[in-house]
Amino acid sequence: MLLAYDGLWVTALVLSVCWSAAPACGRAALRRARPESPARAIAALPPKRPLLIMNPKSGGGKVRRFRLAERAEELGARVIVLDPSAPADVAELARRAVAEGADLLGVAGGDGTQALVAAVAAEHDLPFLVVCAGTRNHFAMDLGLDRSDPSRCLDALTEGEELRVDLGDVAGRAFVNTMSFGVYADVVQHREYRDDKAGTALTLMPDLLLGEHVRRLDARADGTELSSQQALLVSNNPYVSPDELGGGGRRPRLDGGVLGVLGIRVEDAAQAADVAVRGSQSEGLTVMTAQRVEVTTDTDEIPVAVDGEALRMPTPVVCTLRPGALRVLVPRDRPDTVVPAPPVDWRRIIDLAFGRTGRTTHAQTIAERSRG
Repeated sequence: MLLAYDGLWVTALVLSVCWSAAPACGRAALRRARPESPARAIAALPPKRPLLIMNPKSGGGKVRRFRLAERAEELGARVIVLDPSAPADVAELARRAVAEGADLLGVAGGDGTQALVAAVAAEHDLPFLVVCAGTRNHFAMDLGLDRSDPSRCLDALTEGEELRVDLGDVAGRAFVNTMSFGVYADVVQHREYRDDKAGTALTLMPDLLLGEHVRRLDARADGTELSSQQALLVSNNPYVSPDELGGGGRRPRLDGGVLGVLGIRVEDAAQAADVAVRGSQSEGLTVMTAQRVEVTTDTDEIPVAVDGEALRMPTPVVCTLRPGALRVLVPRDRPDTVVPAPPVDWRRIIDLAFGRTGRTTHAQTIAERSRG
């Protein structure tokens, strides 16, 4: 402002552009110097007796619209199409198929159904096939699958590769995306939540956090106490920073071995607005990772949303992660695969600027050891 006042507004504009471009250039240099892979895939043999469970109502009828059952049968898979008028136990169907010799389990449906069958696949160490026939399928999105054409997921039956990903666990029930507590259990009832999980939650917080009957809960994430939280989101691997959630909210990795934890505690309207505006910079928002999260309240049961499905569970509710428990069979061509962005490490950027490319930071050493 002083530069502009003195008539040096062009200099002020150039400086602003340079300061804005510096982090982007630094991140690009880090990405080129040390490229990251979202997950390590290995070649997989085509399954001999695959079993696919398909929900014809998911995604507004994508199973029928994309002829998924016919396409899968042409590729040699056995297909069970669920009857919408007679709810079925999909986990039991999957277990029965395993007993009959199925060597792959797959689901064309929403994330809740995916998690139930994925748990059976992990239990028997069988590959699991995701066919993104749900409304949005965040699990499929984070795997890099083409959600615009779910029939392309079936290419994995003939030309596929296998990923080892983590599987969340809450009180013995598997989840592939998120566990929601507190007002999040109300948020999942909104249609826009399917498009943008955490972003929608942050947008709705000011209206949901300050009512007379807001549920308060306590949580312990490893050694960190989170008290009197109005909302808590526990995810199978962390999503991107809440400051970047306008793009729909994605997880750069599904094999990081940690839970993502997002908690919200506000006392008045000003703090609620601060959370919505400042995101992770707000004092009312806690963003962290943990190996184990235990949630407690002053009641015997608590409303919980598991991958968007509303449930009630006895307290305390314990969330953990099973690293690398799920074998996922995916097509070799995955157009939406995300390459994780490296953190902005200014010491490393300065080393690159001066040509000192051989220097390795302590953080990089830890990362390399964890990957090894």
